[in-house]
Amino acid sequence: MKDLTRRKRLRHSLIVLFTLFIFSLPFLITNNYYLSVLVIIGIHTTVVVGLCLLMGYAGQISLGHAAFYGLGAYASGILTSTYGISPWLAILAGAVGTGLITYTMGIPIFRLKEHYLALATLGLGLIIHVIFVEEVELTGGPSGLSKGIPYLSIGKLVLNTDFRYYFLVWAIALAAIILANNVVHSRIGRALRSIHGSEFAAKSLGVDTDKFKLQVFALSAIYASVAGSLYAHYITFISPSPFGLMTSIQFVVMAVVGGLSSIWGPILGVTAVTLLTEALKSIIPQLIPQAGGEYEIVIFGLILVITMIFLPEGLTSGLLKLYEGWRYRKERADEIP
Repeated sequence: MKDLTRRKRLRHSLIVLFTLFIFSLPFLITNNYYLSVLVIIGIHTTVVVGLCLLMGYAGQISLGHAAFYGLGAYASGILTSTYGISPWLAILAGAVGTGLITYTMGIPIFRLKEHYLALATLGLGLIIHVIFVEEVELTGGPSGLSKGIPYLSIGKLVLNTDFRYYFLVWAIALAAIILANNVVHSRIGRALRSIHGSEFAAKSLGVDTDKFKLQVFALSAIYASVAGSLYAHYITFISPSPFGLMTSIQFVVMAVVGGLSSIWGPILGVTAVTLLTEALKSIIPQLIPQAGGEYEIVIFGLILVITMIFLPEGLTSGLLKLYEGWRYRKERADEIP
């Protein structure tokens, strides 16, 4: 009991320290490029938290999350630039619309299992991406929407700098993590873990597996939609290219690297993959000038393979095991006279 209480206190202390660290970073980092990378990490963290709920806790595979990310971005972009709707209402409308679409499409999709389910989500993502490209009058086609997407503002404070936008993005990312943590430790979270363990056994115990799978699928898509809206109002320009298959694979890699069964894992996973990607952008062209952008899929594949071999539970679990091992050795050393 004492050990459990100590762990809870440690966890709460770490959360407080992490929050203070996150919100103090903009005052320590003066380089706008580094600050913009941290903003993107915060946006992607929100997406990956939802993906971890779906894949890590419910055990359902999704290879189309970039499309839901794009739905939020295009909803905000179209509603604000074409129809003049308030950006905050556009974000809400995008989230609700994306949730309804994924819930409806999830009804036939979740009749499938394992790799068939993965292919179905992949197909859904490709269909949505094709719509982004082909519906020129609505989405701007391959050229995208380049005019009229406003910056977000709170009262008279316009969030038009990396410094200002950073606090909003990370406040939403932390809120997403807290909400996901509450879901995981609720009755719904227990139902999701039972589905992950054995859907047949969960059904036999009276768990409405179809309902819970649809709900977590819609919730993860809403997370992606909100993140997409944040991205649209940060860049103030959107085109189909950031919402394709490559981005979906990137989100999956981030989730796996951080730890699928960890709500805080996405921060580590997104940070590690984003920093590695940024480093490779400058290193690869120098080593292989003719490589272009094709190397990314190879790199992500290697990251997945290495992670699954050496850290099958992700960076978060690996670091916790290292800490627990160090603490155990320290306590044993203190006991020896």
